[in-house]
Amino acid sequence: MADQNTEKTGGNWISGAIKHPGALHKDLGVAMGETIPQGKLKAAVAGKYGSKTAARARFAKELHSFHSG
Repeated sequence: MADQNTEKTGGNWISGAIKHPGALHKDLGVAMGETIPQGKLKAAVAGKYGSKTAARARFAKELHSFHSG
């Protein structure tokens, strides 16, 4: 049985889940288009930059795990 949420979004839930594109880059002080250093990302996940940034960093790590290649 298919998930109802998947049927509504056509299976592209990621585009709907990203509410503020670029917010993590801005929070961490990294220019758009540059890769966020792993050290900053780990610090963000640990909560050094605040709870909202920590949530964004965890989501970024989750999305990164989807990337194959």
